Amino acid sequence: MTHEAQRIAIAEACGWTLCHATGGLPCGVPPGFIHEENSRQVPNYTGDLNSMHEAEKVLTRQQQSEYAYQLSEIVAPITAEDWCIAHATAAQRAEAFLRTLTLTPCAT
Repeated sequence: MTHEAQRIAIAEACGWTLCHATGGLPCGVPPGFIHEENSRQVPNYTGDLNSMHEAEKVLTRQQQSEYAYQLSEIVAPITAEDWCIAHATAAQRAEAFLRTLTLTPCAT
């Protein structure tokens, strides 16, 4: 899944609508708006920790547990050390988020 596709999938999970890629830039209508004229660039979930922090807020308690598991599998599959998880990149967090919501296949 490309970074653009990941950004769109996460945005839709966070309530964005009418998401699409325009000239390589993912755009969509943010939550609370309904018209195409309110289209904005989708947050850079794969490159910005602040954006991923906002996305993480939509996870339920059960999803948070699965997210922590998925993140540990991506960041430190052998040790699952808290230090490594706490310093996960935005791209790693985006992948774990998508795996949690089963929006992308798990790596093999």
